Formats: sequence, structure tokens, C-alpha cells
Amino acid sequence: MSTTTSSTIAIPKIRAIPRHVAIIMDGNGRWARQRFLPRIAGHRRGVDNVRSAVRACAEKGVEFLTLFAFSSENWRRPADEVSFLMQLFVIALEQEVAKLHENNIRFKVIGDLSRFEPRLTRLIADAEQLTRDNTRLTLTVAANYGGRWDMIQAVTRMLKDQPQLAHGFAEADLLPYLSMAYAPEPDLFIRTGGEQRISNFLLWQLAYAELYFTDTLWPDFDATALEQAIASYQQRERRFGRTSEQLQEVPAESPLRRVTEGR
Repeated sequence: MSTTTSSTIAIPKIRAIPRHVAIIMDGNGRWARQRFLPRIAGHRRGVDNVRSAVRACAEKGVEFLTLFAFSSENWRRPADEVSFLMQLFVIALEQEVAKLHENNIRFKVIGDLSRFEPRLTRLIADAEQLTRDNTRLTLTVAANYGGRWDMIQAVTRMLKDQPQLAHGFAEADLLPYLSMAYAPEPDLFIRTGGEQRISNFLLWQLAYAELYFTDTLWPDFDATALEQAIASYQQRERRFGRTSEQLQEVPAESPLRRVTEGR
């Protein structure tokens, strides 16, 4: 059952603290190169920083944090780097899931898991099962994920379940089949490392997200950097198709005014 709403169908409730933050964690390799270290050292440091990001988001009151860990295009990287990333994922699951559970954090993975080794898929399934009832924060890791894949798999599954929709369907028909049907659409999208593109990440879900790009490399993206991203978000005017004049008509005590005025 889908719990998300579509920002193109209805205006979502707007809060001063984004309910859902999505991040492309870019810059691990460059962080390592600047220190004359192998790329894998940057990836290891990047995984360590995930722990800090989860803690900072939970403390700020963010309810959903989605991290782009491995795209469907990342298989094009050197085989030894891909192998190391898979090993790092296994190690992180083995070491961190119990801590997530202790801190009331739900863990989810989205993406095509069919290419992963059985050990990794088993660890993912066990982690999701263990933490499924936790409520403080939902941490989603996108692994072997692509936004176009997400849409294709959603349509395929929908038509398998409801073949009559082949003659036409609406957003509401498709929403339950998207990978993140359990979450609201991201309010704030962050990409570290200086690049300014979304790289096939959550193409459907980012339709009305506020985009924030920073030169800070992911291993250096700390709680202060997150504060700066949220401060930028709070200065945005979230119109969702409306005019600025319409927003001025919103009562002063409304959460919408507090966000658009940057409070």
C-alpha cells in the first residue's frame, strides 16, 4: 500500500525542517586522491560519514533519509572497485544494523537486487525485517538503483497486477508500485562533490524537491554542512505551481509562511 502523495496531485504539507532528505554522496574518490590515498580509502571514509549523517538527520527531526550508494551505471567502474564496494556494503550491514535498530531507525534498500550475491541480499532482507517497526527515522539506501529502472519496474508490476490499465492509467494507479511508495517525496535533494546533476536518481520523486549542490566532498559533509543545506531550503519559496502572491495570503501562523520566510 502506498503511503506517499504526489506533489503534482496535491500540495504537500510544508515544514521548516524537511521531512525527507535525499543525498547523492559524491566525492569519495577525490577526497582520497587529495590525500594521496587509494580510492577505496575514500569509500571507506564515506561509509563512516553515513553514520554521522544519520545521526544529524535524526537529531534535526528529519523523518526519511535516502542515500544514493550505488547506481545501475556504477557497474561500469573498474571491477576491483565494484568488488570492494560490495564488500564494504556487506561489512556495513554486519556492523551497523544492530546500532540502527537500537536507535529506533528503520532500514530499507531500493534497487534491483538481482545482481547481488546471496550473502548480501540475505543481509539486506534480515536488516529490513529486524528494523521494520522502527519509527524515529527511515534510512533508505539506493543500491543498483536507477530512476528510469524504477519507473519501468513500476509500470511492469502494475500491468501484471492490473492488466486492464494497459488502456490507460493515472498517477494514483502507479504510485503504489514505485520503489519509495512507503515514503513522502523528498523535500530537499543534496549532492556533494561539486557536480550539478541528479544522475538518474529518484527521477519521479524529485519532481518538486528543492535542489542543493555543494562543493564539499562527501567524507567532509558534516552536521554543520547539513545545517547549511537546511538553511538554504528554508529560504526557498515552495510554490508548487502557485504564485508568490498566493503564498502571501497564507496566514502568518501557517507552517508554509514559516518556511518561505526562512524562519
